[in-house]
Amino acid sequence: MMELETTFHGTHEYSKDDIIFFKKGIPGFEHLKKFLIFDVEDNDVFSVLQSVEDSTIGLIVVSPFNRVKDYEFNLDVETTERLKIESTEDVIVLSTVTLNSNIEKITLNLRAPIVINLKKRLGEQIILNDEKYAVKYPFFKEGDRCL
Repeated sequence: MMELETTFHGTHEYSKDDIIFFKKGIPGFEHLKKFLIFDVEDNDVFSVLQSVEDSTIGLIVVSPFNRVKDYEFNLDVETTERLKIESTEDVIVLSTVTLNSNIEKITLNLRAPIVINLKKRLGEQIILNDEKYAVKYPFFKEGDRCL
């Protein structure tokens, strides 16, 4: 086991089998290729996509399906092949979250989902050409109960 001391999300033990490889990096962090996913402490909604190579880079992520029940998109053949996806059961989809001290301004990015093949430990953030999905989709809708 190895230990990763992150700047904002504590210390986490992991093995090399836990690492998810992003061949292209993540937009804005193209130089970073190795990430871990772990839950935010005392919170079962948010997770952290944490860089192994830069302890200061940890993206807050959430399953978009928790907030948008009819969220869907198709992966092109090239992406499916790059990520070596054989079954949808091997895949998780995450959206990055933009936090704000005003909870009404917390948003998630539905336009650029992060697709991860958990079986092969490969990930990629893809950009959808679908106008119905916003880059800054409100996390809380009016009438929602706060977490």
